[in-house]
Amino acid sequence: MDVWVESRPRAVGVCGGQGAGKSTLTPLLVEACEARGLRCAALGLDDFYLDARARRTLAERVHPLFATRGPPGTHDARACLAAIRALREPGEVRVPVFDKGTDDRRGERLLQGPFDLVLLEGWCVGARPVGAAALERPINALEAEHDPSGAWRRHSDAALAGDYAALFGALESLLFLRVPGLDAVRRWRLQQESQRPPAQRLDAEAVDHFVAHYERITLAMLEDLPGRAELCVDLDEDHGVAALHFRDAPGIGPA
Repeated sequence: MDVWVESRPRAVGVCGGQGAGKSTLTPLLVEACEARGLRCAALGLDDFYLDARARRTLAERVHPLFATRGPPGTHDARACLAAIRALREPGEVRVPVFDKGTDDRRGERLLQGPFDLVLLEGWCVGARPVGAAALERPINALEAEHDPSGAWRRHSDAALAGDYAALFGALESLLFLRVPGLDAVRRWRLQQESQRPPAQRLDAEAVDHFVAHYERITLAMLEDLPGRAELCVDLDEDHGVAALHFRDAPGIGPA
């Protein structure tokens, strides 16, 4: 944390696979910043999901898989970028609140700027497009059965090259929670479901199907982000910290 405080970035991304611990870590970072006298605002990329009606329209216009929130193309990336910029200035900033239980937006919250630091937490924060050649072949059953033409994954990749690139380009540092693999993501996501109201929980089969929507980009991030993030935190199978890697510095791990 001292490294970041001294260099004073004003916008930091916190990223990692589903269940990695982003939403647990982010409030702790806010507390640590405030203990050092920095006003810190935390935004969740998830709160900028398009509402259910807009996603239905996207699903009808582009591809049915866009009815499911998560992949690039299902957020209002422009609004998120505008909020990050506004929070650095004096004045009130209204940001949306998304309810995953109802799968829709549920109002707004009001933040009072200016903030010294804005944290943006989200599973695909920092992700980059992979390009047409990498999208040719399906990588799982979801893509093979529901996106054989590649229209869904091409649209998501184009979104990463457009509004999302502008949003992530505004981030001056990245903290990447590197999951040990997709099996851990599925397991941790299922554990998260146990904390939700019973009527809103996904079972193991539904979690597998849901995580498949994220698989391609999650795997790409596991290849790309460790070399780009200012801090990469390796997580072990039990959700513990296995090692810390600061960019251009030796890793720190168990003795």
